[in-house]
Amino acid sequence: MHPTLRRLDDLAAHLATLPDTVALLGLGSAGDEHDRFDAHSDLDFFLVVADGAVPRYVDSIDWLAAPCPVAYSFANDRNARKALYTDGIFVEYAVLTIDELTRLPYAGARIVWQRPDAPAGLAGSGQPAVCPPHDTPDFHLNEALTNIYVGMHRELRGERLSASRFIQSYAVDRVIDLLRLTSPGIPHRRDPFDPARRVEQAYPAEALPLAAMVPGYRANRAAARVILEWLEARFPVDPVIAAAIRNVLATSPPC
Repeated sequence: MHPTLRRLDDLAAHLATLPDTVALLGLGSAGDEHDRFDAHSDLDFFLVVADGAVPRYVDSIDWLAAPCPVAYSFANDRNARKALYTDGIFVEYAVLTIDELTRLPYAGARIVWQRPDAPAGLAGSGQPAVCPPHDTPDFHLNEALTNIYVGMHRELRGERLSASRFIQSYAVDRVIDLLRLTSPGIPHRRDPFDPARRVEQAYPAEALPLAAMVPGYRANRAAARVILEWLEARFPVDPVIAAAIRNVLATSPPC
C-alpha cells in the first residue's frame, strides 16, 4: 500500500478507543482498488458511528486530528467534510449511522477497521439516498477552491481531461453560483439543472472572465491561477488552501 494510506490505519487506531464509533471504510483509491493510489490521490472514507453521534463527528475534527494536525477543513454537506492535514494529505469523508449507510450507493469499499460486533456487509451498497448540497456562498467558495486543488493534482498526474473538468467546469460552476448568490440585482434566467446556461447574457466579461477561466484542454494551470485570483479578489479565501493551491501550481509537471 502507498504510505499515505497509513493515515487511515492511524486514524482507525484512535477511533477504536472511542465508544460511539463502529467502522472506518476506505473508498475510491483508498478502497479495494488501493493499487491505483499515488502521491496525488486524496483519502476518501466513511466513518460509521452510533445513532445520535453524527453531529459531533461532523462538527468536531478532534478525532480527525489525532494522527496529525489539521490545517484546513469545511463542512461540505450535512454529513461530510473536506480537510487538509498539515503534512499535505487531503481527505474527503462522510459520517454516517448504519441505517444511513444502507441507503447510500457505493462500491469497492475497504473495511479499514470495524468493531467485532459491527453488522456484516458494511463494504456493500444499499439503496440510494439524495442529500442536496448547501446553497451558500461559503459552500460554493470552498467547493471551487478544493476543485482547483484536486484538479491540479490530476494535471500533474497527466490526467489532463479530468483536470480540465475539475478546474474549468466544476470550479467555474461554483463561481457562477457565487455570482448568482452575491449579485441578486442582475437579471438571470437561470437553468436550475445547468448553471452554465445563459451566463454570458447575465454577466459581462469584466465580472465573469470566462475566456480566461476556460482557456481549454492545454491551459489548466493558467485557468487555475485566474479562478483563484478571481475568488481572492472577491471573497475571504482561507489562506491555508490558497497556499496549498499555489504550491501545486508551482510544482513542475513530470518529464
